[in-house]
Amino acid sequence: MKSAYRLSVLAAVVAVSGAGLFASSSAQPPEDKMLRPPEATIYRDAAYKGPAVFIGEEKSNLGLAWPVNSIRVASGRWELCEKSRFRGQCRTVDRDTPMMGNILRGITVQSIRPVGSGGGWNPNPPANDQVARGNFAEFHTQPSQANYRVLACTRGSATANCAAQTADTWCRSIGWNGSAREHMETVAGRVYLADVLCVRSGY
Repeated sequence: MKSAYRLSVLAAVVAVSGAGLFASSSAQPPEDKMLRPPEATIYRDAAYKGPAVFIGEEKSNLGLAWPVNSIRVASGRWELCEKSRFRGQCRTVDRDTPMMGNILRGITVQSIRPVGSGGGWNPNPPANDQVARGNFAEFHTQPSQANYRVLACTRGSATANCAAQTADTWCRSIGWNGSAREHMETVAGRVYLADVLCVRSGY
């Protein structure tokens, strides 16, 4: 029975892998995949079968009652960890994988999150900052750090007070006393600083 089960699973994996080869011509270009928000679907069974869970953001405690045997990665680069809060053994996946473990058993996954920019989605898009500088103030349309946009709030909900504190800190990091004015811009569900006026004094 075990031999028959192994053969049936292998046949399903080969079929899925072959279909992926023929479908590759219509796949998203790598650069498009990097700019899209991260999306993945994990499956209980090999070859993308059985119960499934769609993942579109960091999950520190999945609470799964079953092991993960396969994963489809629509975009991004994902870290899968065997324990909650990204503890224990972890594995990074950036492509569709029809068999995560060995032929009879998948891997335990209790937390999952998008990671890094090396071959995957970067949570902060590149900045296109337009700058106007005066003697006592400097205006930035898209404040940036390492050429990427700055989140209005790194923790919790994006509020005006949080954005003001972030803008003050950012202005000081580039040599000004603080921010006299700032706005927030939402892109792909994330809120970034925009139109920040850094000043010498009196902010």
